Amino acid sequence: MTATSTTPAADPPGRSTPLILRNRAFAAVWLGQVLTQAAVRMFQVGVSWWIVAYAVQGARGAASGLFMALCTLPAVVLAPVVARTVAGFAHRSVLRTAAGLAAATAGVLAVWAQGGGPPLAGVYAAALALATCQAFFDPCLTTSVPELVDDADIETATGFELSTQSLAGLGGALLGALTVDRAGVAGLAAGCAAAYAGAALLVTSARFRNAASSSAGPDEPPARRPLLRILGELPYVRRILVCFTAANLFTAAVFVVIPLYTRSVLHGGGGTVALLEASLGAGALVGAFTGTRVPGRPTVAGAWCLGLMALALALPGLFAHRLVVAGCLAVAGWCAGAVSVRFVALFQRLVPTADKPGFFAVMQAVLGASLPVASLVFGSAGDLLSPQTLCLVQGIGLLPAACALALLRPGAPRPEPEPAVEQDTAGGAR
Repeated sequence: MTATSTTPAADPPGRSTPLILRNRAFAAVWLGQVLTQAAVRMFQVGVSWWIVAYAVQGARGAASGLFMALCTLPAVVLAPVVARTVAGFAHRSVLRTAAGLAAATAGVLAVWAQGGGPPLAGVYAAALALATCQAFFDPCLTTSVPELVDDADIETATGFELSTQSLAGLGGALLGALTVDRAGVAGLAAGCAAAYAGAALLVTSARFRNAASSSAGPDEPPARRPLLRILGELPYVRRILVCFTAANLFTAAVFVVIPLYTRSVLHGGGGTVALLEASLGAGALVGAFTGTRVPGRPTVAGAWCLGLMALALALPGLFAHRLVVAGCLAVAGWCAGAVSVRFVALFQRLVPTADKPGFFAVMQAVLGASLPVASLVFGSAGDLLSPQTLCLVQGIGLLPAACALALLRPGAPRPEPEPAVEQDTAGGAR
């Protein structure tokens, strides 16, 4: 109670002021996430273009697909480790450590590249390390939202938090390919290292409300509930996650398709990649802040957004004009941003506080499970099929997921975890 009463956001008249202006702790952590996700997106876009335009002569699609698969793999395979870490350690420490290690990794790559150009395997290894750091950072920040803001501000904070992916996509897209064209991998890695270091400093400066309880350690009983049990008690949420996992098989491919489309269809350079990636990020940014205004039940609104995204991703397969493609990607980004803010806010309300560390790690793993597969499949297909064909496959593949999401209905209210089960879990019986 005392922690809540001392927060500026608790004063109702002050709610007209933007959240990041009246809550310095949240603003610092949010800016830290902007920097980390901008860095990782800048690295992904830049290296993807480096592979397609400079590093690989044959099998460019397979090489870029493998790279994107490595960028998404840690969030999937490390989900149990992430859940235990977020539940067992102070959230500020987890965020600060993840950002600091990422800064060190990017710095080493920058020095290595400056000394004579790293081999492709070295860049792959750095991508895997950076993705591992981000796999801890993102779910930890999502779990930390209730520690930084009042309950009435959770949805607003979620919108800001989800907008970081859009800002990152925008900033990273603008800088990634252009930096590689002008400064190579060394300049790209140096910029990423500076962004990660800034994020670590911002997180260090923030004060979390229940830092003491967060650092109490793994003796907290609710933090030890098995991950599968958490999803088992949330059937409605579980079905939503399955629908979006299926959708991600086709939406994630856009990051592999854009460099291939730019080189083979538009015959452009880093500036064209920057334009297309920035269009996607700008659309997602607008969607993150306007998603709460989309009418209807979350599943119905989400289904309409997926349908519109299917059309937007398919049109570049029919109309190969740079501005048309940029507009379609902006629409697709808006759909992604709107869907994300609606459903993550819904999950913040439905999932018990004690289960959130485990749930958001599971959510990241479930949604990310299809990303390495999509990257490898579409990357390899890019060496056999034209990028226009891949665009059409993306659009058509999204339609079944949209229909399945539209048919979902909320079930019976979720039962609260029974104390006896929690105690048994805490005692280590399971």
